[in-house]
Amino acid sequence: MGGTLLRMRNITKNFPGVLALDGVDFTLTRGEIHALMGENGAGKSTLIKVLTGAEAFESGEIYLEDSDTPVVNDSPQQAQGRGISTVYQEVNLCPNLTVAENLFVGRQPGRGGFVKWSEMNRRARAVMSGLGIDIDVEKPLEVYSVAIQQMVAIARAVDISAKVLILDEPTSSLDDNEVRKLFELMRKLRGQGMGIIFVTHFLEQVYAVCDKITVLRNGQFVGEYDVASLPRKELVSKMLGKAFDDLTSIRGEERGRVDRSGDPLISARKLGERGGIREFDLDVYPGEVVGLAGLLGSGRTELARAIYGADRPDSGTLTAKGRKLAHSPLDSMKAGMGFCPENRKEEGVIADLSVRENLILAEQTKRGAFRLMSRAEQDKLADEYIKILAIKTPSAETPIKQLSGGNQQKVIVARWLLTRPDFLILDEPTRGIDVGTKTEIQKLVVKLASEGVSVMFISSEIDEMLRTCDRMGIMRDMVKVGELADEELSSSSIMSKIAGGEGSE
Repeated sequence: MGGTLLRMRNITKNFPGVLALDGVDFTLTRGEIHALMGENGAGKSTLIKVLTGAEAFESGEIYLEDSDTPVVNDSPQQAQGRGISTVYQEVNLCPNLTVAENLFVGRQPGRGGFVKWSEMNRRARAVMSGLGIDIDVEKPLEVYSVAIQQMVAIARAVDISAKVLILDEPTSSLDDNEVRKLFELMRKLRGQGMGIIFVTHFLEQVYAVCDKITVLRNGQFVGEYDVASLPRKELVSKMLGKAFDDLTSIRGEERGRVDRSGDPLISARKLGERGGIREFDLDVYPGEVVGLAGLLGSGRTELARAIYGADRPDSGTLTAKGRKLAHSPLDSMKAGMGFCPENRKEEGVIADLSVRENLILAEQTKRGAFRLMSRAEQDKLADEYIKILAIKTPSAETPIKQLSGGNQQKVIVARWLLTRPDFLILDEPTRGIDVGTKTEIQKLVVKLASEGVSVMFISSEIDEMLRTCDRMGIMRDMVKVGELADEELSSSSIMSKIAGGEGSE
């Protein structure tokens, strides 16, 4: 339809010690669905927060429609008053209220404190019907699926005359049929002249519904592209910041080939979870390092958590050494698994406990409440693993929160090594730590494999996985789409698999 709805020019935003946005541009026109893409830390969320008034910014200008006068939104309410509405992945409505009440909260028809319920319900039905959504508006919102709740949030934005609609990861918890319904609604709104900013990690969905793509990387504007003229392979390259021919396979060959002729140590068959990781098969052999490659949100972590039992799958079976597992962390631990989670601050360390207490946690859990480790044994093991992994800490009694991120990560790895695992899952073990510690962890992975331990290694850095992995499972849009092994492993082949689809080559 043409006509500019939004222009953001040279937006700069600093957090303490971090330049989150460095002169970023973004433009949205009427009747356009515009994807905002980038890896974790690229600046997508910060740009949205600046636009909606949730965060202040240091420099740059924001223009609405054809005005030459810049605006600054001091709050999300002020942004909404200017026609900018946001629907988040976690729907921020009131589940105990009816659909109609959620649509008109704060602006109910009535007078003198009395609500005209019949009028509100009638208007709510008209709003929902106009968007092709057939539901009972007098029922509580909580009785409906997440997809319907998101559509109600979108309907509210439409009814308050939003011109710019921001959808922040709206499809993460939806199944394929719900995604199709959401896309139908998005196309309907596009046809009515609304501009939609679609924040997502799903490549397939971008190419299914979007007109343009803006890519951010490390807080900087990479470029704006027409979807029809940007092959998926090039999109992945722009997001990761690596051309397909600028990396070579650099994994060491000193270990030789992994023997896959025998029985696998871990075997998953049609393991999956509704609304999460799609059904997948995976075998892991003794002494093998298996990587999971894919963009953020592709399902790498979800696959690992399903195998460990941190998330309970709805379907499929998992065996370890031929024994069927019960999909629980404790059963996995007893079967010889260890799991270092992606979010070490929230799921890995217990901040107020000492290094010693954090280190012995998994072994004590494995032994149970009636076989307590003596203090002498705890001290001996803590000192031993602090030395083995070169953990920099004043003492084993130092609270772990006082250690650097890299040394906290080493403590978590040491916690699982102490249990003498057969299979160790490492989810982003080197994120946010210095180069020296990264190298130490990579060397440790190779060493563990040479000693017969199987490792699942997840990293956003392809070159890091090429150094360590014998085989890689490729993830895209919550689906395991393929595997590459041995001489097939290269940055080009991996990114081609990640991109997938028409025009990926």
